[in-house]
Amino acid sequence: MKIHEEGKKIILSVLSFAVLTALIINIFHSTQTVWHIVGYVALLLLLLFILRFFRVPKRKTNVSPNKILSACDGKVVVIEEVYEKEFFKDKRILVSVFMSTNNVHINWFPISGRVSYVKYHPGKKLVAWHPKSSEKNERSTVVIKTENDKEVLMRQIAGAVACRIVCYPKEGDKAIQGEEMGFIKFGSRIDIFLPLNAKVNVNLKDRVKGKQTILAEL
Repeated sequence: MKIHEEGKKIILSVLSFAVLTALIINIFHSTQTVWHIVGYVALLLLLLFILRFFRVPKRKTNVSPNKILSACDGKVVVIEEVYEKEFFKDKRILVSVFMSTNNVHINWFPISGRVSYVKYHPGKKLVAWHPKSSEKNERSTVVIKTENDKEVLMRQIAGAVACRIVCYPKEGDKAIQGEEMGFIKFGSRIDIFLPLNAKVNVNLKDRVKGKQTILAEL
């Protein structure tokens, strides 16, 4: 299993903690009991959880200039017409995907083009499915302008337990559909704002896969 670069320091820290804790248990309690076994299993499960969280799946992307691919793994929690007030300042179709701690947390470009806008916003730690999390939580906004001059806004939103949003692109960078654009460490959400004439291809509660599921067509 390939491990993402963003997780290597955390995995090393958890591994060190697990080994140190096991050693301390053995030093002060040399007689093994059922509680020792429970403790060792708990430490092992914690390490396996962290390893699994930072896994990198092997996936191929069929690049299409008119299709919006899911930027992450997760469940569709919002499909609605909203007023986007940060960049467009007009009405857009919002498609939101919630990532649980069980999902892969890599974020991918949903479409190819040029990055025309990037902005990081510090904020609160509301649960990612909260209606106000898109405006109140820590988040990063990225706008991609396609070759046909259409713009798609992608917003990374931290959840209640997310400790860091990582956003790689800068304004002027080339966006390639299916390539990595960031990472959110632990529970989180991705919002995609589309033109009103976009055709949405998913439904509420659908499970989607990053860089593979077609969310919509322009």
